[in-house]
Amino acid sequence: MRPLTEAQIRACFINVSKRERATMAMPGDLAEIDWDTRDYLGWRDVKLANTGYVVAWIDDEPVGLLMQKTDAKPRARAQCSWCSDIELPNDVLFFATKRAGAAGRRGDTIGTLVCEGFQCSRNVRKLPPSAYLGFDREAARQSRIAALRENVDRFVRDARDERDERG
Repeated sequence: MRPLTEAQIRACFINVSKRERATMAMPGDLAEIDWDTRDYLGWRDVKLANTGYVVAWIDDEPVGLLMQKTDAKPRARAQCSWCSDIELPNDVLFFATKRAGAAGRRGDTIGTLVCEGFQCSRNVRKLPPSAYLGFDREAARQSRIAALRENVDRFVRDARDERDERG
């Protein structure tokens, strides 16, 4: 992921009001983020426990989404839809987000199961266990990284999609 400034982060959100944009919590120290090991930027709001933020690069520009943790609880331990980590080192929660534009203003939302603290980039970079003799662990890790990027890309594109306005 390419580095972002606070101004770029605030400006890229597609499903927030001006007030939300101005008051949103920023991730910790941006200068300390290892951008080379991030496939997207995700963080939780320390003051608003149910609020999270996600920024991904889509078509060569950053696109941000405000996400809300729902009260829905899975019956069994859930798997993250983005990183698909089978070891589940962290909890997975259901987050919903308003679509951008007119669809979002009408209340249209989408949701996904995602790691509670958006740790997906870290999870996919762990070297997986050997599944069989001759298993290429590094290739499996690179495949997981690519799949994470595709999953986040698809979700963000879906959130900004305004099918009804295109006809």
